[in-house]
Amino acid sequence: MDFSGLLSMLGMADWTLGSFFTALLAIIIIDLVLAGDNAIVIAMAARSLPEHLRRKAIIWGTGGAVIARVLMTIGVVWLLKVPGLLLVGGLALLWIAYRLLTQSDDGEAHGVKATTMVAALKTIIIADTVMGIDNVLGVAGAAKGSMALVIIGLLISVPIMVWGSTLALKLIERFPLTIFIGAAILVYTAMHMIVAEPVLRAFWDSLPGLNYAAYVVGFVVVLGGGWLASKRRGDTKVAE
Repeated sequence: MDFSGLLSMLGMADWTLGSFFTALLAIIIIDLVLAGDNAIVIAMAARSLPEHLRRKAIIWGTGGAVIARVLMTIGVVWLLKVPGLLLVGGLALLWIAYRLLTQSDDGEAHGVKATTMVAALKTIIIADTVMGIDNVLGVAGAAKGSMALVIIGLLISVPIMVWGSTLALKLIERFPLTIFIGAAILVYTAMHMIVAEPVLRAFWDSLPGLNYAAYVVGFVVVLGGGWLASKRRGDTKVAE
């Protein structure tokens, strides 16, 4: 097969076959690592839906996440220039992790119904858009300016998220404690975004270990607060 001709068709005439597969391998690894938390949030949001809607939520949620990533990929250079983007995204993800954690089995989270397809899709797309920032930046960097590789990376992320979400949903149903593990992964992702925010770099560097302390605070506030809220709701139901 004439690989040089194929590379030319992809707009990568100056690439070698080795550099192409090296970049592709890097993108696959990035998708495997970074698409995992996206799969978890999809599963956590879909768990409160009726059985017949869960699969649809996973498919449509993944589709919405991919569309959001395409738009972010187009504007990736602009995104890099937005000050405070990672900070805002990290804080939003912390709130989403808390809401998913405190969402009860009957679909209520502080009085807000979460058993509709629209509510689940809204949570999935917002969370995936926030978490997709690091994925888009990582893939764009590995692709070295090749839009063809960026598109391949997006296509690869789809089956990873669908399969991962289905697996995570089964684990949540069988082992409820998995919800806290999933929330912990989301908190870690959020804190990583906040600590990596360039606007706060001087603040984190002002005191050794301050960034590590921030991780601890994030885990305690979200996981501890979510556990207390769930326990309080459980005690209220028992009292009733």
